[in-house]
Amino acid sequence: MNKPRLSESQEDYLKEIYKLEELNGRVGMQDLAKRLDVRPASVTGMVKKLVQVQLVEHEPYKGVRLTDVGEKIALEVLRHHRLLELYLANHLNYTWDEIHEEAERLEHVISEKFEAAIAELMDHPTHDPHGDPIPSADLKIPETPDLKPVSSLKAGSFSTIRRVMTQDKDILNMLSRLNLIVNRDIQVAGKDSSGVRLKVDEQQYFLPLSIANFIFVECDS
Repeated sequence: MNKPRLSESQEDYLKEIYKLEELNGRVGMQDLAKRLDVRPASVTGMVKKLVQVQLVEHEPYKGVRLTDVGEKIALEVLRHHRLLELYLANHLNYTWDEIHEEAERLEHVISEKFEAAIAELMDHPTHDPHGDPIPSADLKIPETPDLKPVSSLKAGSFSTIRRVMTQDKDILNMLSRLNLIVNRDIQVAGKDSSGVRLKVDEQQYFLPLSIANFIFVECDS
């Protein structure tokens, strides 16, 4: 796609705004600063620049949202990132807790030819190793089933993990050791106000809500 020349930092802002919009609608400046691990003053300055080039809209006290052009750029960066994550995992033997940082470095520099080549090699995948949807070549998000955080399910419920919405390496490493990975069938064995006990492959593990809230599942009908 034709797009304005942007810095890597500007592309990162657009990508993170998109991801926060997906969760919360309009994006607060403090939330964006926390996600990007930068000072609020830095966010204010960057948002002003993105407003000037009509990639975001900002209303004081209401937050930031992407314009149509800003969203397309964010989706293009996300497509690069998620294709790279899957390529690294499937073809270069990276673990799912390693792929994010590598893809962060590469997403800004690969060509459209390279993007198309790895997409073709992997038969045009729709989801990355974390279960995040990969925008198509025309920047459409693939249809996905209705997903719920596992922490919202009742005790005794059966479901399948479809998405893990964190890039924290320690959390991903732990979930991998417990076999709580994408496409794994699980049962909620019990829950209370502090967390959820999950059963997988005849083993049970207790997860605090701070971690269980990252795990999104498709419930059995």
